[in-house]
Amino acid sequence: MNAPVQFPDSDKYARCIKASKAARWDIETDVIKGRVLDTARKFLPDGLSPTHDMTSLSDAEKRFAGQVQGRTYANIFGLVERFITAKLLEIGRDHWLGDQNALEALVRFSDEELKHQALFRRVDAMMEAVLPQGYRFDIDPDQVAHTVLGKSTWSVLLLTLHIELFVQNHYRQSIEPDSALSELFKDVFLYHWKDECQHVVLDELELKRHDGGLTHEARDAGVDDFIALVVAVDGILQVQSKADVEYFAAHCGRPVAKAEMALLVTQFLTAYRWQYIFSGATHPRFQTILKSLITVEQFTSITQALGTLAPAA
Repeated sequence: MNAPVQFPDSDKYARCIKASKAARWDIETDVIKGRVLDTARKFLPDGLSPTHDMTSLSDAEKRFAGQVQGRTYANIFGLVERFITAKLLEIGRDHWLGDQNALEALVRFSDEELKHQALFRRVDAMMEAVLPQGYRFDIDPDQVAHTVLGKSTWSVLLLTLHIELFVQNHYRQSIEPDSALSELFKDVFLYHWKDECQHVVLDELELKRHDGGLTHEARDAGVDDFIALVVAVDGILQVQSKADVEYFAAHCGRPVAKAEMALLVTQFLTAYRWQYIFSGATHPRFQTILKSLITVEQFTSITQALGTLAPAA
């Protein structure tokens, strides 16, 4: 009788399965619990929505601006998890007839990302019910996913790791400590964070596994793809910053002059670039993993590309 095949990282995948089972939660019974969003409280903490820098706004206007950004925060996660789910289902094929712990871990990962998409759709509908009408988030998740999935697997896995690392920091460093937030909004990101803790482990395992089979030329192309994806993310943020400020100005209760509008767009974009690009790119774990996979020259290319976004960040 042949000895069973030994998979070197199987125990790590098994630990992710165990963590997934322990953290299992339901949208309605564990997160929503029959509550509604309280617009008398903040949605995003100051560490993510630095409305204290918006000196032209009253306290009530700052709270409303943060709530607008909070709605976009939820919608952006719903957007990115569309392509993350698709990519994880795709690479799961590599484990169909191999390590079954790895396969189960990725299936659970995909199931949890689908639940997150449903959660963020639910939250957006709840915001629709308590905030003024007219908010726009016109970015098509399927179109974005098609674009992202057209890039190399290496670059998509790197972007996914980047996203899920900053999710952890956002919750631990900014959301969890802020007692002034809406309790419901806070709980949404508590339960989201619980899943992402083991997702980061899987991201790293799959990225390193995939990277091990690449040539230098393929990895170099992956670096170019990653830069292109970050630039595409920034393009989305620029569009949404303008849309969010227009919505804010239409419903803040007073006329907003063109000069103040322009300043607010810059301030919203600054916040969004920190949230979705720089808080991940500067994450120590992300930098450590990235540097372990690429050359100094390739790392410099990424740094220089990010530097082109820095003046507004």
